Amino acid sequence: MTELASKQQLRMSFLRWAIVTVPAVLLLGLLAGASASGADNAWYQALAKPPLTPPDWVFPAVWTALYILLGLALAMVLNARRAPGRGIAVLLFVAELLINLSWDPIFFGAHHVLMALVLIVAMLLIGLAVAISFGRIRAAAGWLLVPYLAWLCFAAVLTWGIHALNPGADALVPSTGSTQIAL
Repeated sequence: MTELASKQQLRMSFLRWAIVTVPAVLLLGLLAGASASGADNAWYQALAKPPLTPPDWVFPAVWTALYILLGLALAMVLNARRAPGRGIAVLLFVAELLINLSWDPIFFGAHHVLMALVLIVAMLLIGLAVAISFGRIRAAAGWLLVPYLAWLCFAAVLTWGIHALNPGADALVPSTGSTQIAL
């Protein structure tokens, strides 16, 4: 068979990928973030935060949008069959996503602010490599990662600020109130 796929067939193929990748990336992000969200985390609430820290509701809203963009970019690349560099681009994306998903447990769960900052720097470097490799396959896929990279830069500034304002934050144990039962 030597026929090329029609535009509608290509669109449907992309949609099939997107129906899998977008919910998968969202679900993984939700699971990683559910381990210790900022609003419900007493340790995080006890930290001194930089002045440009947005309200707690901003983080899940932004991450939801970013995970949707990541899932769409991945679907575009997965849909580009036989594209040179596709395998490497997908492997870079998986590495990026694994590091990304480890950030919440490291920061919110283990309270390792400096390690979280190192992870963000790694995410930025690998994310840039993903954006470039995705862009070589599908320009739109590369551009979809730009908001993610911008948010990582902002998150790195916030994390650095928290690290600077809270020396020894990993040892901070907020008061949980009384455990005595009154009769």
